[in-house]
Amino acid sequence: MRGYTYNPPRGKVVARALGAELHISPKKTYEVMNAIRGLPLDDARSFLERVRDLKSAVPFRRYNQETAHHKESGPGRYPVKVAKEVLKVLANAEANADYEGMDTDNLRVTVASCARGRILKSYMPRAHGRSSAWNEQTTNVEIVLTEED
Repeated sequence: MRGYTYNPPRGKVVARALGAELHISPKKTYEVMNAIRGLPLDDARSFLERVRDLKSAVPFRRYNQETAHHKESGPGRYPVKVAKEVLKVLANAEANADYEGMDTDNLRVTVASCARGRILKSYMPRAHGRSSAWNEQTTNVEIVLTEED
């Protein structure tokens, strides 16, 4: 992944942050990004902290095969590792907004996107001199914050 996928309109000030090749699941990241897209920054941060603490489930809309239902979200899960990594990227975006001189109390998550990253290939030794693939998926995360009017 090279650079950002979102280019703001000319003259509009935004704060962007990018997490490149994070060692998290692309499918779970997709669902977390759908959950925080459009939320105010404080709500997005508190939601991810509740997910990290296993208090609130992320609703799974696409990748929900054999997923248990929860009262507040329907089919959902608790992707703790993804929530921790996205919180880091969100904090980075907030720091960038502060550097740009934006009002940090009035920020909203405008763009929350993810894409599959590079696959780290490896092998696991098996019996009788054989081996099988032991690959690790990575994910690229992009978050853009804008000021509300």
